[in-house]
Amino acid sequence: MSDPAIPFSLDLFNADDIAAIDAAIDRDELVRRVLELCNIPSPTRREREAGQYVFDWMTEEGFAPEKVALVEDRFNVVGRFGGDGEGPNLLFSSHLDTESPFYEPVDHHTYRPGTVADPQWLQAWLEDEVFFGYAVGNDRGPMVCFIMAAKALKAAGFKLAGTLYLTACPGEIGPEPVDEHQGVANIGKELGAAYMLAHGGVAPDFAISAEGTDFGLNWAACGYAYFKVTLYGEALFTPILDHETQTASLNPIVRMGGVIEAVNAWAQAYEKRHTYESEGGGVVTPKVQVCAIRGGNPQAIGASSEVCSIYLDVNMGPRQTIGAVDRELKAVLRAAGVENCDVRPYVFRAGAEADPVAVQPLRAALDMAHVSVRGAPLPIGHTVYSSMWRDHNVFNLNRIPSVTMGPVRWRPSVDDLVACTRIYALAALALCGRVA
Repeated sequence: MSDPAIPFSLDLFNADDIAAIDAAIDRDELVRRVLELCNIPSPTRREREAGQYVFDWMTEEGFAPEKVALVEDRFNVVGRFGGDGEGPNLLFSSHLDTESPFYEPVDHHTYRPGTVADPQWLQAWLEDEVFFGYAVGNDRGPMVCFIMAAKALKAAGFKLAGTLYLTACPGEIGPEPVDEHQGVANIGKELGAAYMLAHGGVAPDFAISAEGTDFGLNWAACGYAYFKVTLYGEALFTPILDHETQTASLNPIVRMGGVIEAVNAWAQAYEKRHTYESEGGGVVTPKVQVCAIRGGNPQAIGASSEVCSIYLDVNMGPRQTIGAVDRELKAVLRAAGVENCDVRPYVFRAGAEADPVAVQPLRAALDMAHVSVRGAPLPIGHTVYSSMWRDHNVFNLNRIPSVTMGPVRWRPSVDDLVACTRIYALAALALCGRVA
């Protein structure tokens, strides 16, 4: 529960407030900022230039930003507005990195020919009032919206009682250390929102993870564990191989086919068994998938490999524990008769959900704003948006009621982003309150 001493009554905005905020939102500037920011290539591990753009923009607007970094070139940007009274503090967060190829040799083993050349990985453009480019939806379009919202509040002359934190974080996409890919160069989420919350000088009462949700609201989300399943066998020299007696029992690459079959059957049952309906925060449907495989050296295949590994993405709902998932997977493999097998998680990040009572002021503020802007109550977001990792897990795990809410995820229009900007501004005004 939230601290009852903090004044959480909403500041009810009126038609004049709405008109003042609308007049302060420059549509042309919003388009320009989206295209400028989203045309800065920012694949994971290369967020510095995009972060510097956000830092310079916040400086220009008078939001006194700071860089908060575990790694110098992958810094969080933390700006502030308001704090002129004793109202609740609200934090907005979006991530600077966008899902994309690594642009390294590993891409040849991950993408079909031609996929890496898709310009939407690194570029954004406007066509018939619709934005193209993956960075717009995930996640710098919503980032522009909340910075523009803060600018509109300031330009309209509002003084917020609570502090409005504006944060842009690296590393939400990943990567994750595994095998030979170790060290700080191969970490993701540890240096993003989690580091910012611990070291960024912020004290939020509520948080909004500003990501595309098709204007839906979610406050529950999946975590995940990555599992490495390794089979061991013997090197079989091809000229002396006896297919009838040796291949199935000794070659771990061949044996891995049965493991994959067992895992896929388990994945279907797992999804049904662990689907979880949060109290008002969305339906969480955790899923399992085999996402990578390694075995042998293609430069030397005169004999089979003694080792083969698969790598599983195991999504986990807010109430699941890593120990229970570990036992469940091992039981599945034992039942399938798998021997000489090592199973271990190499990443674990817990799912979370907001306290359904403590989150209500934030939900009410967003709902008021959504009704004013889009003429209807704010709906609960689709299950896909609560069944993935979202950075609002970081805040909910630390007892800061947090939600994910944002504009259209796939190819949002200019109108979508303007509407989202208006909603963010009005919700911040309602929640943080104003000082006369």
